[in-house]
Amino acid sequence: MLGVFWAVLRRDLLLAFRQRGVLVHHLLFFVLVVALFPLGTRAEGAILVAVSPALIWMAVLLAALLSLQRLFRPDYEDGTLEQYLLSPEPLAVIALAKVTAYWLASGLIFVVASPLLVLLLGVPAHAVGVIMLSLLLGTPTLGLVGGIGTALTLSLPRAGLLLSLLIFPLYVPVLIFGAGAMQAVIAGLPAAGALYLLGALLALGVTAAPWAIAAALKISLE
Repeated sequence: MLGVFWAVLRRDLLLAFRQRGVLVHHLLFFVLVVALFPLGTRAEGAILVAVSPALIWMAVLLAALLSLQRLFRPDYEDGTLEQYLLSPEPLAVIALAKVTAYWLASGLIFVVASPLLVLLLGVPAHAVGVIMLSLLLGTPTLGLVGGIGTALTLSLPRAGLLLSLLIFPLYVPVLIFGAGAMQAVIAGLPAAGALYLLGALLALGVTAAPWAIAAALKISLE
């Protein structure tokens, strides 16, 4: 199973980096959402710092939603997903590999880009480490939850709006705890509690989401 996981992970990463323009598009969308907010609101520095946690996380959610459609759609259209389904290997392992590749190609860039953006918003430098850690714990959970919604709506021709309605309520705990960790460290308070909860959500997602994604894919392909 480990060999199948690495094979699918390597394949999806190679395909993702061959389409670097899509990755740049997602990064630019994330950066523009955050960068244009101060220009549009003309808010003072203290206000920008106060709203920066919610702003960063909402930008991550919107940018992630743009890229979710590419998680299973190309394999569904070219028949690769049906071959995965017919394979004797566990579909949950393949699903976990695909979500991992999706996060490495699309989610990790948000973690890397976040220090520059939060410093531009006036967030203290001592908070950058916790902000990056909260994104590092939260963005994989977004990918796992989004993978379930994407798999459920895979066979629908226009699933964008339905996908948003399905997964946005499930994103709320990640948004609350992720923004809560940022707000705590900015205010000089302990952020460990929110980070532990983000870690617990990630552990739950890694153990349960691949099986849910596998079941959803089977439903969509029947």
